[in-house]
Amino acid sequence: MSALDLEARLAPQLPGWRSAVPGWRAILVSVAVAAWAAAALGPFTHNTYLELLGETLFVGMTLLFAFTAAGAWPQALMPRWAAQLFALAIAAMLAPFIMQMLTAGGSFAAFASSKPHVRGYVLVTVGAAIMGMLLALGALLRERDAQARAKSLEVELLQERLERLAADARLSLMTAQIQPHFLLNTLANVQELLESGSPRAGPVFHSLIAYLRAAVPRLQQERATLGDEERLVVAYLDLMQMRMPDRLRWSVGVDPALRDLPFPPMALLTLVENAIHHGVDPAVDGGHVAVRAERAATGEVVIAVSDDGVGMDETASEGTGLSNLRQRLAALYNQGAGLTLADNQPHGLRAEIHLREAATA
Repeated sequence: MSALDLEARLAPQLPGWRSAVPGWRAILVSVAVAAWAAAALGPFTHNTYLELLGETLFVGMTLLFAFTAAGAWPQALMPRWAAQLFALAIAAMLAPFIMQMLTAGGSFAAFASSKPHVRGYVLVTVGAAIMGMLLALGALLRERDAQARAKSLEVELLQERLERLAADARLSLMTAQIQPHFLLNTLANVQELLESGSPRAGPVFHSLIAYLRAAVPRLQQERATLGDEERLVVAYLDLMQMRMPDRLRWSVGVDPALRDLPFPPMALLTLVENAIHHGVDPAVDGGHVAVRAERAATGEVVIAVSDDGVGMDETASEGTGLSNLRQRLAALYNQGAGLTLADNQPHGLRAEIHLREAATA
């Protein structure tokens, strides 16, 4: 994730990015505090509650707008907290003075010579100072919470990026382990035919070329489709049938609507090769390998490779190919995919990859 992406996600969390205009919640809080301040000042003055409410509302709104505007002050010129405190101090002295000057008819001499006006100014200024402290305290708490959320988000994004990089590294390593395994097995099969002088050597070479044409582009491909895997499996099965024409039968059926579905490279071939080498090849009469891919009624995609060979020994453990395949599916789809192995009645093995609907969206 780039620095710009991180900044875009963190921006709404930090106080420095908020607008210079206060939000409606802040305005409601200021109105409530002004109403409380007007009631608190009532016993100390001869003014009515509505007169005091008008003054405290004016002072409260002045404090709020001054505090919010100072919050957008550039940090390079002055720390934000210092700018906000300075703005509150100026507003706490200036707003009550303006109100007293209005009640005194705009005459400073009349204001200065009137003890009620001076007393009112002092009381409202004290009230403004209290309101300012409450406002600053609330803003400080909100800013601390916002910074904590921003830090948590930053750590979460960094962890997500590290996990993704680790998953990519695991996929690259497992793919590197799998590719030589397939190619060496195929070349060993061809060598066996050549050394035995089989007349099928020529057709096998043609099948080998078709297989390599399908396989080589997959070697460095990080993302493949189910259609790509289908072509690779068909070429591989055709090559294996050349090696044992009387013992191997196969069929491939992939729903055309699923051929563009993203699918891990070499994953389907892993299951097919496993079916041949551990199921059909050891069987006396050989066997049949069937490859199917379809979308179930539940919405998940089921990709199955079944054989009627010797089946799986209950004491046997999964080989490197199946183990790697499980890890690749987990890394690519998280909880959206799974691999199951089951007996294929009356004998043989059935391997199924289940891609849940969310993983194929």
